[in-house]
Amino acid sequence: MGAPASITVAAFIRSAARRFVRARLHFGHGTHNARDDAVYLVLHALHLHHDALHANRNRRLSAAEHRKLNAMLTRRIRERVPAAYITGEAWLGEYRFYSDSRAIVPRSFIAELLREGLRPWLRHPVRAALDLCTGSGCLAVLLAKAFPDALIDASDLSSDALALARKNVARYSLKRRIHLLRSDLFSALGARCYDLIVSNPPYVKAASMRTLPSEYRHEPRMALAGGRDGLDFVRRILAEAAGHLAPEGLLVCEIGHNRRAVERAFPRLPFVWPETSVGPNHVFVLERGQLLATKVVSSSSKIARLPRGARVGAPRVRRTSRA
Repeated sequence: MGAPASITVAAFIRSAARRFVRARLHFGHGTHNARDDAVYLVLHALHLHHDALHANRNRRLSAAEHRKLNAMLTRRIRERVPAAYITGEAWLGEYRFYSDSRAIVPRSFIAELLREGLRPWLRHPVRAALDLCTGSGCLAVLLAKAFPDALIDASDLSSDALALARKNVARYSLKRRIHLLRSDLFSALGARCYDLIVSNPPYVKAASMRTLPSEYRHEPRMALAGGRDGLDFVRRILAEAAGHLAPEGLLVCEIGHNRRAVERAFPRLPFVWPETSVGPNHVFVLERGQLLATKVVSSSSKIARLPRGARVGAPRVRRTSRA
């Protein structure tokens, strides 16, 4: 890649991107092409903010910086590790999160919708919210930022993922507002009820799981695999969500490329598909009343219902003691 003393940041990025293309790397963990992946690694290694590239493009790399970056590029190519696992961090908009193989790399189109407070679909104040399948805890943090008066529950079946989420909650000093708990979807939530439920559940089809690029195989399989048609978890969420939503509550769920499959499986549900950076096909929105009107809730569901007169988000009395 040239002598360390003679290469600029811009030249290194161009060379790195060419190496990534030749190596046929796959992207999608916060970046979508070889150049963006190279830029991300360079900015991290040089401790530069993401908007500082232009001002530093003609800066020359030191020998130590060149060695460090070459080592990162070599690992990215040889091991096919997502860049976020190499750097130990990932960005969602302006927010930075710890990232490692205990949870999928932070990424969600729901994050885009939260920047606008889920308007116009969310028409009531949010006092209690749930991030179902929280993984790294990134959406729980974004919920807390978007709705500063809300208390947040964030659940996941993986104890490893929850340990990582705990670090991200602490990073933003949100321990008093975000309650992490281990749960198989709604199973451990008791009678808790929410104004808003968001979820980015496993939704990769079985056939797609067998052909995943190597980068995705570094992520926890349980966080990706959604069964034969990718809808195993979505079906359970749709069947049980109404039992945990307030009367005007809203469900927001990400389903990847499964829009057609979801609409075929639930033809009576009036799904709304908000526009995201890749189009209106990856996230659906439903109100509690719509779930009840179409009788999605299974008659055999054993969800604990909110007692008459109970406060939304109860029980919460121990939250003030959390450091």
